[in-house]
Amino acid sequence: MTSPFIIAIDGPAAAGKGTLSRLIAEHYGFHHLDTGLTYRAVAKALLDAGLPLDDETVAEKMAIEMELAGLDRSVLAQHHIGEAASKIAVMPAVRRALVAAQRKFATKKPGTVLDGRDIGTVVCPDATIKLYVTASPEVRARRRYDEIVGGGGAAVFDEVFSDVKKRDERDMGRADSPLKPADDAHLLDTSEMSIDAAFRAACDLIDVALKKD
Repeated sequence: MTSPFIIAIDGPAAAGKGTLSRLIAEHYGFHHLDTGLTYRAVAKALLDAGLPLDDETVAEKMAIEMELAGLDRSVLAQHHIGEAASKIAVMPAVRRALVAAQRKFATKKPGTVLDGRDIGTVVCPDATIKLYVTASPEVRARRRYDEIVGGGGAAVFDEVFSDVKKRDERDMGRADSPLKPADDAHLLDTSEMSIDAAFRAACDLIDVALKKD
């Protein structure tokens, strides 16, 4: 394999792409990057420094200086960080800086798995294989609700469902890098799938690509 093997995984919130991406990376011995965490890391850095979330120049500087190594999912998954991240993620300068960092990460050998919302369309349009992982809004809301309650938190399903739909509208409707399947992406609808079934289906597709590479 002369060039890095890049697996691009996109999809809406709570579709299962994060869990799937980590399993795939572990299975093949590839490097993994949850690109959503990069936006959350910038947001956390701004919050920690007491800096405004609406200053694109300041946010861009943070994005350029940020290290992709050692992103702590347990810390960055906090709700208030996610809310802050959604504000800076729409800034073109921040997106440009983080996309450049994500593309550099994608060159690691023997291969990488990047998951997010614009990997196959913007970050790595020449990825070896692209998966678009999705599920119905109701199923995704139920998963998110169960995750919150299972972790000891409090949640109201209708509010979670509303949040999922709002997130979809924001991700799919933004002018810069909207969420959509790449033309050559393999669609993986996990609405009726267990994570094991989704993993096997993804590996079947990846194995074919590996043989061609």
